[in-house]
Amino acid sequence: MKTIFLDQPGQFRLTETQEPAGFASDEALVRVRRIGICGTDLKAFEGKMPFIEYPRILGHELGVEIVEVGPNDRGLKAGDLVSIEPYLNCGTCIACRRGKANCCTSLKVLGVHTDGGMREFITVPVHKLHKSEKLTIDQLALVETLVIGAHAVRRAQPDPGEFLLVIGAGPIGLTVIEAAKASGAEIIVMDINQDRLNFAQQQLGVEHAVNVANNPVEHLMEMTSGDMPTQVYDATGNLQSMNRSFDYLAAGGKLVFVGLVKDDVTFHDPEFHRREMTVMSSRNGTSDDFRWVIDKVESGAIDTRPWITHRAPFEQMIEQFPGWLDPANRVIKAVVEL
Repeated sequence: MKTIFLDQPGQFRLTETQEPAGFASDEALVRVRRIGICGTDLKAFEGKMPFIEYPRILGHELGVEIVEVGPNDRGLKAGDLVSIEPYLNCGTCIACRRGKANCCTSLKVLGVHTDGGMREFITVPVHKLHKSEKLTIDQLALVETLVIGAHAVRRAQPDPGEFLLVIGAGPIGLTVIEAAKASGAEIIVMDINQDRLNFAQQQLGVEHAVNVANNPVEHLMEMTSGDMPTQVYDATGNLQSMNRSFDYLAAGGKLVFVGLVKDDVTFHDPEFHRREMTVMSSRNGTSDDFRWVIDKVESGAIDTRPWITHRAPFEQMIEQFPGWLDPANRVIKAVVEL
């Protein structure tokens, strides 16, 4: 079967590998139909992803078709279109026992810690497959990326009407916005890229936007009548931005780090205590988040039509991939088609 390896940063290789020879009774054989390209894949290509070892088969945002599956209690059968929950957890550690399989102590994420979906066929545990009768294969490939924002927002529990700042209007920040819209919070988006701010306002309906280059504290004070946002989500994966995000939070507020950086985040402790901040990390998502996202997309509460801006056939991905890192190409979400 056709397979793409990332041999080392900046170097993909298209080759042939053996199809799966069999699968366990609690697994299914699936055919990969769509692969969403996310920030993890881009960082792996650049050599900036802290959890990855090379060579690696990337790909964890997957829309797939079931080829073969045994008897199961989920009603899954050959021909079903499903989204894959790519977080392979142990089921027995302290996190798993407490319902937080997304941060299992021995977690393996497809395409990061173990080989992923940039190939024609893979085997997946049945309980990691999420079916929809309504969603297209493109939409199913978007579910995992939307789950990232959904988990962050569902974890922090914003209240209707409170000011919520999303820093970074890239794909992950946009998923936070999509989930936050369902909460009824008043959303502000901040970025240095005006094109991305325009996309958030024109395509996702965000009313308030701040360019970080233009006195952001002053603008946030004005927008919030001097209070500052009570929730701040940093989705940049940029150390400077993450360190500065403490400055944008109201007293008693919550700061959520959705993006990941390969460095140490620092803050001024007296100011941190003075405002009694709550600082949270958000990692991956849970099965409940997958169901929540699918329900929202099925109902039309989340509109996926603006999301996919770039496409490539599997055989052309290696050629096109470097261009997806160039801000001038205005990539929101690139999808690889098999």
